[in-house]
Amino acid sequence: MANRGPAYGLSREVQQKIDRQYDPELEQILIQWIVAQCGPEVGQPQPGKDEFQKWLKDGTVLCKLINSLYPKGQPAVAKIQSSPMAFKQMEQISQFLRAAERYGILATDIFQTVDLWEGKNMACVQRTLMNLGGLAVAKGDEFFAGDPNWFPKKSQENRRAFSDDKLKEGQSVIGLQMGTNRGASQAGMTGYGMPRQIL
Repeated sequence: MANRGPAYGLSREVQQKIDRQYDPELEQILIQWIVAQCGPEVGQPQPGKDEFQKWLKDGTVLCKLINSLYPKGQPAVAKIQSSPMAFKQMEQISQFLRAAERYGILATDIFQTVDLWEGKNMACVQRTLMNLGGLAVAKGDEFFAGDPNWFPKKSQENRRAFSDDKLKEGQSVIGLQMGTNRGASQAGMTGYGMPRQIL
């Protein structure tokens, strides 16, 4: 990737708006979870968006994270290697993103490789990791490590089965969403063109 200079005008305003979405408290929660999930050998970055980005930039921490959510011997990312080469680091990030999608994260909730590698949208990276943690808690298997309260609880399916009689009964009821005929009448109204009666 080419080095980019500072942004000006509309580009700068857009970047500042994206940067304001970054949450330092969420950063600390995510760091705690990643260390609890992967173990202390992944290290721990200093506080701050830039340090968080540098910690995740090569993709090895992310690949270890997704592998820790799978059973032993069945890693989602088969080969994890640390490399100073840019395209290798971006490939590692891409492998994590594909594995996260297979794990169950929606494609719309996944960040782009450049969002992390260039540090352009770290708030989106946070959202993806937050969704991954929430999904790991919701699955309820023994692979999640850490405090489940760190992540918002995912909604669960709650199917309801109604009998045919109950469904037919509901068809004969006029719901209030369709309006009501109570309270509104034309009593006391005069016909058009007639003068108003003042007594």
